[in-house]
Amino acid sequence: MKHLLLVLAAAVVVSAPALADEALSKAKKCTTCHAVDKTKVGPSYKDIAKKYAGQKDAEAKLATVIVKGNGAGMPPSPQVNDAEAKKLSAWIMSVK
Repeated sequence: MKHLLLVLAAAVVVSAPALADEALSKAKKCTTCHAVDKTKVGPSYKDIAKKYAGQKDAEAKLATVIVKGNGAGMPPSPQVNDAEAKKLSAWIMSVK
């Protein structure tokens, strides 16, 4: 029984941050254009993570794009502050 409880507790710990940051993406209206695994107006979070994979300072670069836009389709997101952008970019980079 203890083993089962440990497994369940670990699952909650692992999934809780992902759910919290997905909730932030919904709260900040990012999901108007993006979804985890499908293209909407913009690319999926999985595709964004692939694009930035292996790049030095990928999370910082992505956080900048979230706040300022990229001039190539991604508009600035004035509703997202720098701390939220860092949290969102870390979550996006963790999406597999």
